Amino acid sequence: MKRLFFRIVNVFVESPRATFGGNPLAVIEDATGLDDATMQSIAAQFNLSETTFIFPRGDQPPRVRIFTPRYELPFAGHPTVGTSFVVASMRDAENGTTTYSLALELNVGPIAVSCDDGAWTFTANPHTSRAINASPAQLAHAIGISEADLGGEARFVSTGTEQLVIPVANVDVLARARPNPDLILQHFKNDAGRYMAYVVARVAKDRFQVRFFFPTASGMSEDPGTGSACANLGGYLLDAGEPTPIRITVTQGEFIDRLNVLQLSLTNERQIRVGGRVLQIARGELNLP
Repeated sequence: MKRLFFRIVNVFVESPRATFGGNPLAVIEDATGLDDATMQSIAAQFNLSETTFIFPRGDQPPRVRIFTPRYELPFAGHPTVGTSFVVASMRDAENGTTTYSLALELNVGPIAVSCDDGAWTFTANPHTSRAINASPAQLAHAIGISEADLGGEARFVSTGTEQLVIPVANVDVLARARPNPDLILQHFKNDAGRYMAYVVARVAKDRFQVRFFFPTASGMSEDPGTGSACANLGGYLLDAGEPTPIRITVTQGEFIDRLNVLQLSLTNERQIRVGGRVLQIARGELNLP
């Protein structure tokens, strides 16, 4: 019987005492010897938005793979942040009290992560972007708002996982968004053949409130905290000429009672950095035949 040790952490928690906020993540501490089918089955068993698998490599950055309950992802933000916390914890780092740096080898290449005063932050790969093949009217109708409610041009942006960034005029519009899954499937296909809508409202120079929707078999679902989309928002802002450096607080999950707080930084060198706090809530083991 093979024993696999795992941890459950909440990523992008508001504070160290916000036990059930953030976005949950399962992390397998040592996945050596697991094949793709087994990892996919384990991710389906946990049934969280993502499960990560760490493959230690001695002194080299650990190899990390990210699975949803249905497929593997090349990159995702909250798994990167949460897995870094676990890797550092396994190395006996004093999480939350020291400055710490590491790297993870993901399917998109090495991603640098640092911890400063309890906040874990990754530096995203350089972004790409493209226009959407839909009119503003079609776009607005697909997310259940009027064309006048849009706050700018929507664009697909990617720092490893392509997502559609849709600015809206204000938080009232954000609250009213009701994406139609049939129209999402018609207009919002990304470069991996998947569909989503990242709807963003700027509420101050240094603050955004956002929602992330994706279609499922039962209709539309909403993600509580999406680090990769936050990085893509950074790419969107750079394309729009956002002055740098700037640090922006991005909140997500308010409308599903699961507050996530993300920090987005854009540097003078056009680097995109995304981070937040992580809280471990469980440890255990899986017993495989």
